[in-house]
Amino acid sequence: MTRTAGFTIPDLSGKRAVVTGASDGIGVIIARRLAAAGAEVVLPVRSATKGDAALSRIRSAVPDAVVSTRTLDLSSLASVSALAADLNDEGRPIDILINNAGVMRPPTRQVTADGFELQWGTNHLGHFALTLGLLPLLRAGRARVTHQTSIAARSGRIAWSDLNSEQDYEAMRAYVASKIAVGLFARELDARSRAGDWGISSNLSHPGVSPTNLLAAQPGMGRTRVTPERRVIGMLARIGVTGTPETAAQPALMAATATDARGDEFFGPKRLVGGGPTKIELWQPLLSMDDARQLWDVSERLVGIHVPR
Repeated sequence: MTRTAGFTIPDLSGKRAVVTGASDGIGVIIARRLAAAGAEVVLPVRSATKGDAALSRIRSAVPDAVVSTRTLDLSSLASVSALAADLNDEGRPIDILINNAGVMRPPTRQVTADGFELQWGTNHLGHFALTLGLLPLLRAGRARVTHQTSIAARSGRIAWSDLNSEQDYEAMRAYVASKIAVGLFARELDARSRAGDWGISSNLSHPGVSPTNLLAAQPGMGRTRVTPERRVIGMLARIGVTGTPETAAQPALMAATATDARGDEFFGPKRLVGGGPTKIELWQPLLSMDDARQLWDVSERLVGIHVPR
């Protein structure tokens, strides 16, 4: 067992974990902690260079870590399908899936390879397609699936008539909608697993606020400078007001590994912006199971995957 603030990660020897967005930030910390607990960890990454750097960081901290990378661009359904096919061909059951990757607030509307608004297509649809593509392995491993949402999802809504923000794009509003979708997907996956006896438990987590690369300069999506908010968050983290990447990783780790985590549960820091991990109440935009079912049906049509009930 490995000890982290607030809870103990059980021995994960013999288990296989897949963590998206693990080339830096919160994701690489999650991957390192899982590897330290004995799991074999797969890091699907878009950048091979960043992936290799993440492997080096993990192996430096955990010399006997069993970690590897695979290629994944969540903004391309073809890339998602290729990764799912590769992992299914390997045939190893997946015990833990943490859908952690995300993009935030491109200053102008951008689209994925398939024509979806970038945040909607990456944060939700990419992970939706990946999870459904991996269902055989998740069912074989009776997996724990964890979906990383954001405090941005505390309020707001999904614009069902404008999912791609074609009529009205505002960066933060589109980000909020994508993260509400992440939460609703988490809940509906758990509901369908229970109804169909899939053996999968699906939980939701949020990291609070910490200084990560989400708001850093990202020229590839049109942000040439670090945002002012990122500078403020870094300062607040240094004086203990917000969390750090280390503490921000803990709610997802608790959701994915805590022995008393059951499914359809939500984990976050004790304070909204930081602190030790704990189980918390669902936020209002995540409460409607009618919305969750509608989202699933719409998402199936958009990604072209149908899972019989």
